[in-house]
Amino acid sequence: MITVEKNTDASTGTSLSWLDPVILGVLIFDGFLCAVLSVLFLPTHLGTTAFPMSILVAAVANLVLVIAARTVTTPGRAALPLAGWIVGFLVCMVGGPGGDVLVLSSPLTFLLLVGAIAPAAVFLFKVAINRLATLSSQQTSARA
Repeated sequence: MITVEKNTDASTGTSLSWLDPVILGVLIFDGFLCAVLSVLFLPTHLGTTAFPMSILVAAVANLVLVIAARTVTTPGRAALPLAGWIVGFLVCMVGGPGGDVLVLSSPLTFLLLVGAIAPAAVFLFKVAINRLATLSSQQTSARA
């Protein structure tokens, strides 16, 4: 019989198993992979019109990755899939052996960078503000 040893995080009171760091590592790799695929599909066209649907897909994917990371780790480490995405984006900016670069100098590149990170960053910011407000109200009620 296999037993899973659970550790308890003192700051949040949630239980952390030995599998949680593995899951977090997979989520970080998914963030990296999402960045590479977003860059590769950025110059897609719908007919004759440029249609960068990868920006929307990257935004949703990063938000889902951050929400999934919050379920297996502490709130401070939930941004690690975004770090994986940024590393993947930076790797795509480096030129290859023949001088080929995946990231073009166009407005779509900037839109991809901002559009893919902003929703997850706003979500993490709202979570942090709510957590601070909860801690503040708990400290106020403890003093009374």
